[in-house]
Amino acid sequence: MLLAASGAVQCQMIDMTYPGAVPMHKVNFDAKSEYDMIQNYKVLQEVFNKLKIDKHIEVNRLVKGRPLDNLEFLQWLKRYCDSVNGGIMNENYDPVERRLKGGKERNSKGSLKSSKSLQANNLHNLASGDAAGINKNTVSKQGKTGVAAASSEVRALSKEITDLKLSVDLLEKERDFYFAKLRDIEILCQSTKVENHPMAVAIKKILYAADAKESALEEAQEFISQSVDNGETEEANEEETD
Repeated sequence: MLLAASGAVQCQMIDMTYPGAVPMHKVNFDAKSEYDMIQNYKVLQEVFNKLKIDKHIEVNRLVKGRPLDNLEFLQWLKRYCDSVNGGIMNENYDPVERRLKGGKERNSKGSLKSSKSLQANNLHNLASGDAAGINKNTVSKQGKTGVAAASSEVRALSKEITDLKLSVDLLEKERDFYFAKLRDIEILCQSTKVENHPMAVAIKKILYAADAKESALEEAQEFISQSVDNGETEEANEEETD
């Protein structure tokens, strides 16, 4: 779940919906610390503001990596992206290319001084006749290896994005399934013939409980128990009267 909490996946989803809107060179797909993740969410919030997307990102909760918080945000983000593109993926969008370009831009800025230092060393090696200082074959092999590793990582990330989307879809279906059941129970308890029945009242106490942290089950059970006791007392009084 670390990737889902990093904010990088969310940046890619918005970039796919609005190609070129996200400065991908600022997105860190290797983010593992909270500091790096927060930077990714800052990029995402800036893009939200630029696109006038009225959504506040709960960064402090998301970077903790709690599955429910991150899935809830991904669920919202998928619904938003689907509302923009009609649920149809942009076939012309290449997520791998976008990440590679972003990585190149980021790395090129960070390695400018290193490049100058390397050039100085190479000139020194040439002047001293040290042929081992510039080994083009080695550099070429290292470059190809680096690109291959980056491509493999990007493919893995793309697969994880797809898996997360599937998870969100399944969660939406499961939510709708259980919500429909709860709605049926609510309608049944509101029917005229049973709405004042102790069991119906107890069920509605559970359905309408405002505090999500505390269970209303005990209160409902106590209400039923009291109703039963009161009913037995009334019956006893009636029998004595008769």
